[in-house]
Amino acid sequence: MVNQYLAQGLQVAFVALFAPLLHGIMERYRARLARRHGPPIWQPYRDLWKWWHKETVRSTESSWISEWAPVFYVMAPMLVAMLIPVLTAFPLPFAWMGDMLAGGMILSAGGFALLLAALDSGGAYPAVGASRIRLIGTFTEPLALLVVFGAAAAAGATIPFVVNQSLQTSRWMITPTHLLLVVGWFLLLIAEAGRIPVDNPSSSQELSMIDPGRTLESTGPDLALYEWGGWMKFVVLNVILLNVLATPWGLATSLGAGAIGLALVLVAVKITLASLILVSIEAGFAKLRLVRNVDYLMAAILLAALGGLATGLIL
Repeated sequence: MVNQYLAQGLQVAFVALFAPLLHGIMERYRARLARRHGPPIWQPYRDLWKWWHKETVRSTESSWISEWAPVFYVMAPMLVAMLIPVLTAFPLPFAWMGDMLAGGMILSAGGFALLLAALDSGGAYPAVGASRIRLIGTFTEPLALLVVFGAAAAAGATIPFVVNQSLQTSRWMITPTHLLLVVGWFLLLIAEAGRIPVDNPSSSQELSMIDPGRTLESTGPDLALYEWGGWMKFVVLNVILLNVLATPWGLATSLGAGAIGLALVLVAVKITLASLILVSIEAGFAKLRLVRNVDYLMAAILLAALGGLATGLIL
């Protein structure tokens, strides 16, 4: 048997260590779709090692915000990993510290720290990226609330472990409500992770960047923490989509070492397959202009609102 606190630590370690590998697999697959060889799937680990051993350069006009923002940003998804069902279908000791709303606030706090650091850097392009991401955030925040409220209305609770068990019952599993909530969160995942059609995470053109623009002037360990935190955030949002809103398939139902080990493999495979599907969808779309992102996000909000209304009708 695995100790509960050890299982809790394994959840955080899984998110932290698997996130770079997932990013490497996605970038390699994206390159293959474009008929390029692409970087090795281990490249993100090498990049983190390289950035960590370089010097951090900050503006002489920057404040303590630029020093501590990377720490807050990388810790946010780790804290959320304690609240959600990453490996187990039952709650672990720290799962009761917060619900889905608390998890959203923690991720938002990490994003706010990055936003302040971008403005504190004094650079033009980070400020542009910060202003653009706030435009996107004006629509993603109500979208997230609509999905959370819809799921909470269906489950009668906001604890992720209660929501996933409720949504997999025959009453909700195959209903328009369930489908609309899953689709709404999937569209939110695209926007929050800075994926096409909202943004291009691999873009190097300053005038077109949104999310990467905020870290354009970051170097060394600061850049390593920002990139690592962004990869972990993507994994956490995927976990919420697959293990909370879709189905808790693959999660361990006991603290046995074999059950936890199998959950590590199955959850990794599930997240990888979902991410590759996302990359495949991205390959068929071009990045939208900034003003067109509003249309995309309004469509996502409409779907989430319909899901919430359908919840009321079924209840």
